[in-house]
Order: sequence, then structure tokens, then C-alpha cells
Amino acid sequence: MLAGCAGGPPAPDWQASAHAALAAHSAAWLGGRERVAAQELETARREVARTGDAAQMARVELTVCALRFASLEPGDCPAFAPLAADAGAAANAYAAYLTGRWQGLDAQLLPPAQRGVPGTTDAPALLRGIDDPLSRLVAAAALLRAGRLPPAGIELAIDTASAQGWRRPLLAWLGFDRDRLRAAGDAAAAAERQRRMDYAGGAAGR
Repeated sequence: MLAGCAGGPPAPDWQASAHAALAAHSAAWLGGRERVAAQELETARREVARTGDAAQMARVELTVCALRFASLEPGDCPAFAPLAADAGAAANAYAAYLTGRWQGLDAQLLPPAQRGVPGTTDAPALLRGIDDPLSRLVAAAALLRAGRLPPAGIELAIDTASAQGWRRPLLAWLGFDRDRLRAAGDAAAAAERQRRMDYAGGAAGR
């Protein structure tokens, strides 16, 4: 709309529709609304597929993968694999980053918020410097997978998901920390994590 008012070419219909659907998918998935998330993702994929552009399609699939990664979901990015050959260097670098393949990774090809993650020596400070909440959770998940996220970083991830009201990643991070604390013998702290999960509606997922 702003581009049209400024006299520039309006965004193509597919682009506007795909952007809206992907944003709606993200919000629904983070909030734990499975049915809505699936419907919006189907719309986003359908709209972007109209272009026949693997790079555009890869952006959708990497967004989906990042959402799941930030919520500590297991697995890789299977929907990206068929697009990899035509998706470009940046997309392939991000896919490698999200799937833990950091050997030989060119960090400068990553999204700006993630570029400092592979080489950081102060995970909490790095996370605090990332303004976007989802990018912060992605970075935290990457550090966790690499075995380089201290308890203060886990706390930051929990606080980030909580502040946004993102039920799915909140339950995932709380559950991870509950299990870590139990293993460390800190029953009181683990019980506090479980109570927070119960408050967020996660009692059935114990």
C-alpha cells in the first residue's frame, strides 16, 4: 500500500498473500493452534509456488524450520531439501545452521541476528543484544544444540517466550529446564518449572 501511494509498483498479489499467510502461520504455530497454523502454511506454500522460484519457496520452508527449531522440536528441514540446489548460498547456509552443520559454515551468509552465534564466547550477552524475540529464540536453540548455552541463556529463552505469550516454545524451554534441574538434583527449582508449565496449560504434556 505504501509503495502504491509513493508511485512505485504495488507488490504482486502472491507476495502479499504469502506474507500474510506466513505471518498468520507463525503466530498460530507459536501459540499452539495447530489447525490454523496448518491452514495458513498451506496458503503460503500455494501462493509462493505460483512463482516457480525455488529461492522464494525456500524462504517459506526455512521460516517453518526456524519456528520449530526455536521451540526445540527435533528433526531437520525435510521440505527444504528438494529446493536446496536452486535456493542459493544464503538459504543453504541458514539450513546448515539450523540443522547443526556448522563445519565450514560462512557465518556472514546467515541472517544478521545469527551471524555472531557460531563464534560467541558470551552466549547470554549475545542473546540480550538480539532485539527480535523469535531471532533470539533461534539463536538460543542453536547455542543449546551446540552445547554452549549456560543456564542464564536458558532463562533468557524462557523469559522471551513468556513475554510474547508464545505457549509452544515456552512449554518446550520450561520442560527442557525442568529436566535439566531434575538431573542436577534441584527438585525445588524443577518443581517451579513444572508449575509454570501447568499454568501455561502444559499439564497434559508431562
